[in-house]
Amino acid sequence: MQAMNSAGSDIRTTGTTPAWSSWYLTMPKLAVGLLVVLLIALLWLLQDNEKEEQRATLIADVLWLEQSFRFHLEGNAEQLLQLSLDLARSTDSDKLFDTRARHLLKTSPELAQLAWLDYNGVTREALPSHISPRQGAASGSTTRERTEDSFELAKKLGKPVFSRPYAAQGEFFFELHVPVYRGDQLTGMLVATHSIGGLVGQLVPWWFVEKYQLHIIDDDSTILASKSKIDAGPVTLSHQVALDPPGYGLALKAMANRVATSTAQNLIMTLIIFLAAAVFWSLWAIRGLMRHRLAAEQALRSEHAFRKAMEDSLTVGMRARDREGRITYVNPAFCEMTGFDANELIGALPPYPYWNPDEINRTRELHNRVLDGLAPPEGFELRFRRKNGDFFDALVYEAPLIDADNQHTGWMGSVLDITERKQAEELARQQEEKLQATSRLVTMGEMASTLAHELNQPLAAISSYNTGCMNKLDSGKYTPEELRGAMEKLGVQAQRAGKIIRRVHDFVRKSEPQLADCDLAEVIDDAVGFIEHLAQKRSVRIEREIPGWRQPLLADQVMIEQVLLNLMRNAIEAMSETPPESRRLSVRVTQHDGLIEVRVIDNGSGIADSVMERLFTPFFSTKPNGMGMGLNICRSIIEYHKGRLWVENNPDGGTTFAFTLPLQLP
Repeated sequence: MQAMNSAGSDIRTTGTTPAWSSWYLTMPKLAVGLLVVLLIALLWLLQDNEKEEQRATLIADVLWLEQSFRFHLEGNAEQLLQLSLDLARSTDSDKLFDTRARHLLKTSPELAQLAWLDYNGVTREALPSHISPRQGAASGSTTRERTEDSFELAKKLGKPVFSRPYAAQGEFFFELHVPVYRGDQLTGMLVATHSIGGLVGQLVPWWFVEKYQLHIIDDDSTILASKSKIDAGPVTLSHQVALDPPGYGLALKAMANRVATSTAQNLIMTLIIFLAAAVFWSLWAIRGLMRHRLAAEQALRSEHAFRKAMEDSLTVGMRARDREGRITYVNPAFCEMTGFDANELIGALPPYPYWNPDEINRTRELHNRVLDGLAPPEGFELRFRRKNGDFFDALVYEAPLIDADNQHTGWMGSVLDITERKQAEELARQQEEKLQATSRLVTMGEMASTLAHELNQPLAAISSYNTGCMNKLDSGKYTPEELRGAMEKLGVQAQRAGKIIRRVHDFVRKSEPQLADCDLAEVIDDAVGFIEHLAQKRSVRIEREIPGWRQPLLADQVMIEQVLLNLMRNAIEAMSETPPESRRLSVRVTQHDGLIEVRVIDNGSGIADSVMERLFTPFFSTKPNGMGMGLNICRSIIEYHKGRLWVENNPDGGTTFAFTLPLQLP
């Protein structure tokens, strides 16, 4: 029985082994199959999510653009309404129309013509010519009839009316009809002819056409205008919104191309080979990608909100003066800016009530220069005083006023309140100084071993000379000359240690930028002295190629030394994978065309093109613990010195960081 039980047990054991082995081998297959399914599902979800995000971004961008079109056209309509009211009240309406029409045509390039018609539709005045684009349409055509219908509709309704778009001279136009009343009597019509192509060229920003193909279409899907900088390709995403005003079926249509890649299949094959480890890596990479994308979208939303806030808060004061300096016109924005009413300013002669009493002489001098036709084209800054006694900084642009007879009748000034901008510039300058000081402290923290190495030699020499003097004194066998020589050497070493401490103190202390004559060769030697211990530790050989001339350079020595230290430290770290015997760092100085060019050259692994495009972006770093501000600060320092900093890959491997400095600042 025991033998039979033993045999039966052996049979059961033998019979269960293949089933267990098969199940054991099937588990990895099921795991791999499940992994493939999960990866495909994950990739599909990611692609779908990316498509939805791109669609949401497209919709937001199109809505923003439609809002910009609407605000701009409504602004034109408001200006024409104001002009119609002013024409009804003016005693010299022809001159007023000419002046305001020229200003509108100058500030709104999309306006092809601004015309003043009488009650019967006959042109009374028109700029830039009496020939309207609609006259280029075929006689009796539907477009002309629709335009005339808009004229009649504006007369009946007594309010601004947009016409249907029409084709003329190879492009499409639409008109804005604004009735002109004198009292309750309709006396005429202001007609502003808008070029649809000009409107697109004026209002569509560069970043929009870099991403999308933009069309303006009518209710028959005819393309009236388009703008894009991307190649035409298969369109997978599009969005269309109605353009009202002017309406009549006009719509904005934006289309985006999706670039197909073959990385998905390669990624799936790689994930199948590396199984779970690759899954964790891919999930981590996807997590980083999602974080980066969300951060980019947040930055885009913040930038969009910032730009919208700037546009909503933008106000420009307009002020007109005659040849004698008498104020003839101020707009509401200028009145709000200064706090004075229009009746308090119009007719006033210098000194004006908003002039700053503390700068009365300088303001009068600039005023006289403007009247003499010597106003700087780039504008000038003044400090004005509001009616309540507050002061504000203003940027003033002056342009001559030319009447219909081409006679110079006065000057038109544009006044911008730049008080907040100057405060922001001062805050940015202070923050830049703090970042530079922080960068220098971080640099010194990383180079603490170099400092200890440099101080060790003079301190050891001081200790040695001190011990020798003590031994001589204890032995009683010495001469004053022997002790004097030893003490002089001890003093030299103490001065050397003090010089090292002062150099470090000068490097890390916070100070205002001070431009002074400095020797670039000495700056390079000091920077090499700081970095030399790190280079020796990493088996990097530093070579200096400095010409024999010692032409002084007008610069801040500590700032230039900070740039060199940052670039040389990056170069040393970039050669970590280079064989020790081939690690070489070159600092080369040349001079040409009034510039001094400094090149920091390494023979490391180089920089990828995708990374190079973002290398100087704030908070972007390729180091695990990097702040991402080093190269950005370096570029700011070089640009402060009126120079240029750039990077390029070497043909034989490695990277070159180069910057230029002018020999004399302009």
